[in-house]
Amino acid sequence: MIALIDYDAGNMKSVEKALQLIGEDVIVTRDSKEILAADKVILPGVGCFGDAMENLHHFGLVPVIRQVVENQTPFLGICLGLQLLFERSEESPGVDGLGLLKGEILRIPSQEGLKIPHMGWNDLTFPNNGRLFQGIPEHSYVYFVHSYYLKAEEPEIVKAATEYGTYIHASVEKGNLFACQFHPEKSSSVGLQILRNFAGISGKGGM
Repeated sequence: MIALIDYDAGNMKSVEKALQLIGEDVIVTRDSKEILAADKVILPGVGCFGDAMENLHHFGLVPVIRQVVENQTPFLGICLGLQLLFERSEESPGVDGLGLLKGEILRIPSQEGLKIPHMGWNDLTFPNNGRLFQGIPEHSYVYFVHSYYLKAEEPEIVKAATEYGTYIHASVEKGNLFACQFHPEKSSSVGLQILRNFAGISGKGGM
């Protein structure tokens, strides 16, 4: 069973449908017992960093997420869900992220001819081997919708990257903790394979 954490931050249905398409049992929940009992947990999300952190605190989900990660249950952050795993974001100065990974979220720098938010398909490079990308060729295209991007502090956790006005850390992996800035649920067959790879990961960092 995969638990999707529901904290009023959008894109639940599209992630749920993609997981059902690959044959996974899914529950959309903010109940701590259901989340902690799940085999895997996903934190989706679109919207503002500060509002999302406020919602996580409001629903009492911050300690639940920390416990999931401590239990070494495979955990995947998607889009805003990636950003929340880190320490802070320029979008919401003074708001602490979950701080489960080291790094910060920065605004994509403005330049002539570059549309922000970044909405569209970009190809990925793989600076380090990542379990989410097994069986996926480098330079495969995935779908992004974002105005802010990750600059991770630990280069070894960066498993996929792209270029859009700057060098963007597009996916990270550390132990049982995974995250993608792009939307695998909207990234056609490549995205479904990424979700299959996540679904195939066992606890305690194995696959």
